[in-house]
Amino acid sequence: MLRIDDVEVEYRARGRGAVRAVAGVSLDVAPGQIVGLVGESGCGKSSLARVAVGLAAPSAGTIRFAGRPVTPLGWRRRADDEVGLQMVFQNPYASLNPRRTIGDQLLDGVPGQLGGAARRGRVADLLDRVGMPATAADRYPHQFSGGQRQRLAIARALAPEPRMIIADEPVTALDASSQAQVVNLLVGLVRELDMGMLFISHDLALVHEIADVTAVMYLGKIVETAPTRELWRAPRHPYTRALIDAVPQISATPTLPKPLAGEVPDPSNAPTGCRFRPRCPHAFDPCGTQPPTVDLGGRSAACWLTDPTVAPATAAAS
Repeated sequence: MLRIDDVEVEYRARGRGAVRAVAGVSLDVAPGQIVGLVGESGCGKSSLARVAVGLAAPSAGTIRFAGRPVTPLGWRRRADDEVGLQMVFQNPYASLNPRRTIGDQLLDGVPGQLGGAARRGRVADLLDRVGMPATAADRYPHQFSGGQRQRLAIARALAPEPRMIIADEPVTALDASSQAQVVNLLVGLVRELDMGMLFISHDLALVHEIADVTAVMYLGKIVETAPTRELWRAPRHPYTRALIDAVPQISATPTLPKPLAGEVPDPSNAPTGCRFRPRCPHAFDPCGTQPPTVDLGGRSAACWLTDPTVAPATAAAS
C-alpha cells in the first residue's frame, strides 16, 4: 500500500550547511497492517512522515502509494487517486481551522458534491464513526477538549475514505485516558476498514501493544525492523535493546529503567560509520564503517554484530 524506498530528506540552514534529517530509509506498509516507527526525538521520524504523505518533497528516493508515485502537494487540489493517503497530526489544537465549523471541515475531504440531507448524513456518519455526536458538526474546534479534537481530526482524515493513514505522534499531546481512547479508535478503524497505518511514536511500549511490525529509527536511518513480538523477545540491534531497557517494567522485584547514555548527535555532524557508535556499549573496530542491513529471516538489522562475516570471538571480546 505504501512503499518508501531509500528516501532522504535534507534541510539547509544558514550557518549550519546541509542537515540530513533522513539518510536513506526504506519501509513498506501493507493493507490492514500497522507498522510502528519508533525512536528518540530528533531522529527524523516526523520529517519522514511529511515526505511520505506528500507535504514535502524528498531530497532523494521514491515514495509510492498503491503503486503510484506520491506527488508533493502544491496549491492545487490533490489528485483523486492520492487522497486515499491521509495523515493525523500530533497537535489537535493546530490541525483544525478555528474559523470554520467541524461539519464544513469534514466535508472538505468528501469525494464529489453533496447537498441537503446527503451532506448532513455524511457528516453525521463520520462523527458517529469516531464516537462524536452529530451536533458537533455545527460547533467550532475551540469548543472541544484535546481528546475530542483529535477524534475530529481522525474523522476528517477518514472523510475521503482513505486506504492508508500516517499517524505522527497522534496521542503525545493528550492525557492518559484520551490517549487510550484515540489509540483504540485508530486500531479499530484499521482492522474494520482494512487500511494500512504507519504509526509514529517515541513510546515503544505503546507501539508494542498495537503494531504488527516495528521499525526502529536512529539519526535518520532504520537500524532494525521485525515483527513486534519478536523484536521485544530478542532485539538484535544495541539501540533497540537500549530502548526496551528504558521502558519501565512491572515486576515483583522493583527495578529502575536503564537510561540510554548520551544524546542523539547533531544530524549536521553525524558520526562516521555506524551512527550509534558513540553511544554503543558494544562498539568495536568495524563500527567505523557504515554497517550493512542484514536479512535475518523475516527481520533485519544494521549492525556489524549481526553480520556473519564478523568473527564471533572478535564481537564478544568487544
